[in-house]
Amino acid sequence: MQWDLGLQGLALLLALSLGFGVVAGLAVGRGAAHRLWTMAIAVVACFGIGLFTSEVWFGWATEEELQPNIDGLSFDEVLLSGAVTTVLVVLSARLLPRKARPLSSRSRTRS
Repeated sequence: MQWDLGLQGLALLLALSLGFGVVAGLAVGRGAAHRLWTMAIAVVACFGIGLFTSEVWFGWATEEELQPNIDGLSFDEVLLSGAVTTVLVVLSARLLPRKARPLSSRSRTRS
């Protein structure tokens, strides 16, 4: 397998990942710590999925077959996969419980 992603393509992928992370953090709508964790997860997930999409899934295509191709980055495909990844991260963050339910007063021990 030959990697053809250049520095400009890698920088663009990182910028897209950061942008999707900010969107994910804003869409979660909970406390600051939860937003930061969601942003971090979204950035890492979007970067990894974008790298996989551009270099593995569509790595066989030439510049003529995939437009726009920015320094080896399959831009449209990465943009679509990043959007889908962000939606999945936001849905997961919103559906997973933030804290465990407190114990009922009966099950607590009295001191």
